Order: sequence, then structure tokens, then C-alpha cells
Amino acid sequence: MSTRAPLVVVGDALLDQDIDGDAHRLAPDAPAPVVDVTDDRSRPGGAGLAAALAARDGREVTLVTALGQDPASQAVREALAGRVRLVELPLHGSLPVKTRVRAAGRPLVRVDRGGGHCGEPGDAVRSVLASGQPLLVADYGRGTADAVRAELARAAARAPLLWDPHPRGGAPVPGTRLATPNAAEARALCPRDDTSVRADAARGAWLAHRWQAAAVAVTLGERGALLVEAGSDRPMLVPAPYRAQGDPCGAGDCFAAATAGALADGALPEEAVQRGVAEAAAFVAAGGAGAGDLWGASPTTRTDARRSVDAFELAASVRAAGGTVVATGGCFDLLHAGHVGLLESARRIGDCLIVCVNSDESIARLKGPGRPLTPVADRVRVLSGLGSVDAVAVFGETTPEPLLRKLRPDLWVKGGDYSVDALPEAAALREWGGQALVLPYLDGRSTTSLADRAARSAARAAAGEPRR
Repeated sequence: MSTRAPLVVVGDALLDQDIDGDAHRLAPDAPAPVVDVTDDRSRPGGAGLAAALAARDGREVTLVTALGQDPASQAVREALAGRVRLVELPLHGSLPVKTRVRAAGRPLVRVDRGGGHCGEPGDAVRSVLASGQPLLVADYGRGTADAVRAELARAAARAPLLWDPHPRGGAPVPGTRLATPNAAEARALCPRDDTSVRADAARGAWLAHRWQAAAVAVTLGERGALLVEAGSDRPMLVPAPYRAQGDPCGAGDCFAAATAGALADGALPEEAVQRGVAEAAAFVAAGGAGAGDLWGASPTTRTDARRSVDAFELAASVRAAGGTVVATGGCFDLLHAGHVGLLESARRIGDCLIVCVNSDESIARLKGPGRPLTPVADRVRVLSGLGSVDAVAVFGETTPEPLLRKLRPDLWVKGGDYSVDALPEAAALREWGGQALVLPYLDGRSTTSLADRAARSAARAAAGEPRR
């Protein structure tokens, strides 16, 4: 059983469809691309997606939404069965269906159809909203939040409530713990010519006052989110942990679901926003709302907030595509300018860069007592955060040769004053036709010299000598 707090999601469910294919020609009767369809998938969108994402870690999630008797409503019910508990309002009409037609993964056109209006809430809906459980309002401006606005206003006084607003929807109810407009929505609500971060912070503060919300987080896409608490003149920028490349569809729902879950578990707003930003980045990197794993996996499967890349899978895929696999290695105990320059240069000569890192035990054998200064988990995290590094692999032996025989890179790169023939890994590279290379290294930069300099500085400070 999950130890996470239950969460109630309120909002407008949709049905999202992706029609994927290839476009290599124009139609004979119009200058329009012809898409040869290779895949056609449907999934819950809107509040339905937010609820499914909130339930990925085993959290108990109840979705309050309007559904009808049309095929799209039934498709959403079937997709969410076993993932979330549904408590329905009547939908008079049909559920909105949003269809993206994509070629080579890039949208060509979106077609929207369907729609209806939400009926009055019944006793089951009122009971859920009066339960005192934390809430996420995923408002898509189609009437669900408006239909239960009075109940949400009362609920905000009893439990944390996160409101993800929509330009066509109503304002968050007073007492909202955190409202999460994106930058475009905030700029539409509070127009001004300036689009700087400073201006976005001012918009967030103005919206917090206008909405009587405890805080506003203005989401900035791949840049992260800007958190502004009511009455504070110190906004906090929460950057994304890395630049995610992928389909951003549904990233806002992922951010809202992760942030609301964190608030439900007792996190402070800044902690909750950090979790939301990290999970949204991982969500985009993993393929967004259309990723097959999202809907094919068990509802209790959680996407890690920091997607890790398997070095062996990466090397195999790059080789299969005819690319060049580059590897380098070392302790990387204190990352410095020499390391960064080497890694950037190494990445430019191939199609991927894999860094082979000594384990803590391996460094202790090589460097002696007192090393490493930084544990391997931290070293891997720092290296993985560099834009030049595609994957990191750890080895426990004294040399990386056993690891290299598994990776089989095309190029092995080292920096410094080695000669190629003197590189101990050069013979191993020749076994599969690889090549060892030496790249220039910045003089005077090494972990040992940095550590020695720090030790001397500390000794002088302890002796009361002036800093040099």
C-alpha cells in the first residue's frame, strides 16, 4: 500500500489522438502534404492525463470530471480503469477530441471536434470534495471546475489545493495554495511589453494578490518555473535539471500532478515546484503524453525524475545508425575547467560521448587514503548534467579496459601529455578497430593541484596568515 497522501483531481477530461506517419509528397489537388499513416493512438487528455500521471507512483487518485455516453467518454473510462477512481458529473453532449496529425514526429495540423456542457454535481461529487483530501484542479475551461466552484472554495480552507488555470476558465478560488499559469497565460492576464523573468515575477505577484492565492508558480517551459509567494519580493527561479529534448505535449499536466502530489505529502511550495520541474523534464525526455510506456506500464510504475541513459544501449544504437561512438574516462573527483574543455572537445569529434568513471574503490586504490573527495553518485550526477555528456558508466577495476571491451567505442580520448602509444587502453581499442586519441589539456588544471591548493589555503587560514 502506498504511503503517499491521496489526491483528488478535478477538471475537464479530453480524448487525445495522435495520427503518426511519413510525408514525402504533396497531394495532386492541393499544396498539402500527404501523410502515410503508420500509427494511430488515443489516450486520456486534460484532467484525465493529470490524474493518470498523479497515480503513477501508487498514489490513490480520485478524478472528478464530466463524462457522457459517447464513444470518446467510454474510451477515457476504459483507459483510466484500474488507475484512478472515477466520480462523474453528467456531460450533455460529447467529450472533446483533439487529434494531432504528425509526420516524422512533428505536428502538421490539429483537429478539434466534439464538446458539450457539464451538468450539476451529485451527492457523490459533493462527498469527495468535502472529504478534506488535497486537490488538484486541472481546468481546461470546459465547465467542470465552474460547476463545483462553491465546493472547491470550501475545500481550499481545509486542504492544500493546486489550481492549474486556463484562459477560458474561471480564476482560482480564494485560498488556493498554489496556482500554476504558464508564461503565456500570465502575460495574457497581466499584459505588459516586457517579457523578461523580472516581468514574469511581477506578473506572478500581481496574480497572487488578485486571486488571493498563497503562491503562484509561472511555468517557463524548458527554463523551469518561477515561484512567487504572496507578499514576498523575493521570487525563486527553479531551473530544469537538464534541457529535455522530446514531445512537450502534456508537460504542464505532469508538472501540476507532480507538484500537487508533493504538496499533498507535506512539501513546502519551493520543494513541490522543484519536484514538478524535475518530473516534467523527465516526462518530456521520455516522449511526453504519447510515450507508449506511459499507458502500457503498470499504474504504479513511476518515471524517474532524472532520466538515466544506459551507456551500452546508447553505444549500440549509435553504431547501428552508422555513427561514431566516443568514450573517455577518469576519476573526475573534482570537476574543473580542464575536464570541461576535454569533454566538449571529445563530444565534437563523434555522435555521442560516454564517460567511464572510476568507482570509489578504484580511486582509493589509485590515489591512496583520503580519495575520492566526491562519492561516485555525485560525480555521475555532475557529469550527466553536462551538455557534452550523453551517458556515464562506472567501472570498479584499476583500468577501464574491461568496460571498454563491452562498450567497444570507435574512439577513446584522453587529455594531457600522453603519447597515443603510451595510453594503456590503446591496445584494447585496436582489438575491434578502434582508435585511441590524445586531446590538448588546459595546463595547471588537475584535481590533485586543486586539492593541494585548497589544503594550503586552509592551513594558512588556520595559522592566521592572509589569503593569497
